[in-house]
Amino acid sequence: MQSTDITVLRQILSWHQAGHAVWLSTVLKTYGSSPRQPGAMCAIRDDGAVVGSVSGGCIEDDLKDKVLSGELAETTVRLMTYGESVEERDRFRLPCGGTLRLAIEKVTDAGWVSQVLNQIEQRQRIQRRLDLSQGQSRIGRAQHSDPVSEGNAELSFVYGPRARLLLIGAGETSAYLAKMASALDYQVLVAEPREEMQLTWHREDGELLAMMPDDAVVKIAADQNTAIITLTHDAKLDDMALLEALKSNAFYIGALGSSRTNAKRRERLALFDLSAEQIARLRGPVGLDIGSKTPAEIAVSILAELVKLSRHSQASKQQPAIRAVSNG
Repeated sequence: MQSTDITVLRQILSWHQAGHAVWLSTVLKTYGSSPRQPGAMCAIRDDGAVVGSVSGGCIEDDLKDKVLSGELAETTVRLMTYGESVEERDRFRLPCGGTLRLAIEKVTDAGWVSQVLNQIEQRQRIQRRLDLSQGQSRIGRAQHSDPVSEGNAELSFVYGPRARLLLIGAGETSAYLAKMASALDYQVLVAEPREEMQLTWHREDGELLAMMPDDAVVKIAADQNTAIITLTHDAKLDDMALLEALKSNAFYIGALGSSRTNAKRRERLALFDLSAEQIARLRGPVGLDIGSKTPAEIAVSILAELVKLSRHSQASKQQPAIRAVSNG
């Protein structure tokens, strides 16, 4: 889940507590090109204030107009599809062939918002089922990873914690990687036990964990929304992190170094209490092979592999069938 979407939920709660009427719009499905993916959200306040995004801006303006005109005042849940015609795509500035299906709901009870935010802070994945006739929400633990699904009687949304990137070592490559990863909405943490290296780290680039690498992996409780990459060039420090990381639920574990260096690393790891399957999870040399040489280029190759892995994972999921028709 992106930080912008978490911001939307927090703002809904704040507006609702202040006595405002609030409408939440969530992307259910996209067809063709789209600036936002299923699960993206925006909220509209009764005076037209908007937070978040479901498109490049024109659809948000249309939703705001519907709120201000009172068109949505008596509507509990409304399903809408934008971009079904060439004229609509031109009007709302959608990419060629782009179609966007949205759920717009009036937030009459923000209790579910508070529940979801509390669970996200505990790094839990939460499923919300929204009854289409009554507009009531039921909250439970997520049993699947699809962000949204649509049925005849209800919609299902899944909310989860923000993706994290734990870097081992506060060197130059880490600095470039942290900046780029932050731009991709990762929460960046850097484990660095060496005092002289701690002094060079800019804390705005990521949270500094001044501790041994293995302790850092244990401390953050690496989960399926966590990537861990070792970058110290110190075999002892990198191996300490990997011994814990490879036993964790982290979705990506990488190590900087040549093929020869990583072959020796795997031999060392095999001497400890790691299975062959666990050691096989290690991506080393880390990143896509783009011929990178400089620290900045290495950072690009690593982020490219993370993006590729993320997109491949999304594409491999079975998408629910959603009717591409507008509801009046």
